[in-house]
Amino acid sequence: MKLSELKEPSLLILGLGREGLSALRFLRALFPEKTLGAADRLPLDELPPDAAELLRSDGNLRLHLGPDYLQSFAQHDVIVKSPGIPVTLPEYVRAVRSGRKVTSQTELFFSNCSGTIVGVTGTKGKSTTASLIHAILQRGGKKSALVGNIGVPALDLLRESTPDSIFVYELSSHQLESLRQSPHIAVLLNIVPEHLDYYASFEQYVAAKENIARFQSPDDWLVHASDHAIPRELAARSPARKLACFLETLSIPGCGVLGEWIVYSPERGRKEEILEARESPLPGRFNLLNVAAATAVGRLLGVQADTIAEAARSFQPLEHRLERVGTYAGITFYNDAIATVPEATSAALDTLGDDVETILAGGTDRKADFAKLAKRLLQSRVRTVILFPKTGRRIWEAVCEQEPAASGRLDHFFVENMEEAVELAMQHTTPGKICLHSPASPSVGLFRDYRDRGEQFKRLVAKPPETPG
Repeated sequence: MKLSELKEPSLLILGLGREGLSALRFLRALFPEKTLGAADRLPLDELPPDAAELLRSDGNLRLHLGPDYLQSFAQHDVIVKSPGIPVTLPEYVRAVRSGRKVTSQTELFFSNCSGTIVGVTGTKGKSTTASLIHAILQRGGKKSALVGNIGVPALDLLRESTPDSIFVYELSSHQLESLRQSPHIAVLLNIVPEHLDYYASFEQYVAAKENIARFQSPDDWLVHASDHAIPRELAARSPARKLACFLETLSIPGCGVLGEWIVYSPERGRKEEILEARESPLPGRFNLLNVAAATAVGRLLGVQADTIAEAARSFQPLEHRLERVGTYAGITFYNDAIATVPEATSAALDTLGDDVETILAGGTDRKADFAKLAKRLLQSRVRTVILFPKTGRRIWEAVCEQEPAASGRLDHFFVENMEEAVELAMQHTTPGKICLHSPASPSVGLFRDYRDRGEQFKRLVAKPPETPG
């Protein structure tokens, strides 16, 4: 939707989280005198202080806050929907059927951006890949900005965009689900089941992800994880030019691991050795796919191979992603709070190897299947599992289904808070071994989000022991 189309209709900003507030600031700057609607399920006194202050200071707002906020749809012509608000809500469905137009912060940015957009999605690895692409482009002298979930809200930078701007946009399934325009360069990492409490099926989740490539043209590029079936299938349906990223099987044109090197091979007979795999600062073989994807984008946008290698070598791993917290009481602690699916926890176990003796897991239930994780735990040298609700019990049940006598060789504890979990980890982990915090589940409920969970873990393991008396 073009910005000119927003001048006359009555506008409602639905959801006042990070992106909703960005939309409010953007639209207020665009239309200083226009009455705008703002709706959120929280009442004013329960919103974050910065949000409440913004709402109080704007005299041209029509507020719809609290339990009945969805009744506001009937009073506005265009809904600017924030990600994460389900499109299956009955009030939302009725509003769309009655002729209300719906847009989003992402759609407004895509429709009005004058620069180049590099979109990055996948179930895991989005933030790392997007951040590394941004670092590579900056090192290559490009005018790059990191936007979306990992960067600033995209609308904050829209008015500054110029034809030579490059926006590296991390895109969630929620941001993609209603998008009808794809980026010039799309990066599609692997897709595994997630958000199954939000989507009616895994297929619906995949369909949302596919929007990153669905509307591409033959002049666009799709960089995809070719070792995995779903990205391969989605790539086959895209009209864009393809560039495969691989860890296992060489594909041309492509970028991936060949022997000891990350190589870029845009055509047969041409191969550039970019970086020795061992030089990557990111832990785990799975992270080499993220490096390959970022390398591919850098080369497509004209960054030289040696510059890409320099940027990759100096890149700092992101917080809460298989992060080495330190060694305390002889135990080495790793914080992998971002691991919200079982596949991510299995990858962490693969990376850290047989020294992992204790694992902290469990969180919000989004209908994930824990059978493969249970099998991986039983194949490991883990001796203690410390489990949070609600999926902690499902994880343990999956372990016992694999091996009914598992309780004979695995200590297991169900906990309600991080203090108890860390205390048990300190008691049951042998000095010289590893305690891994990798939930295999989302972290809302007991924690605000994965960041809050990870911060609590790091603070508590580093806390000096209390002195008696």
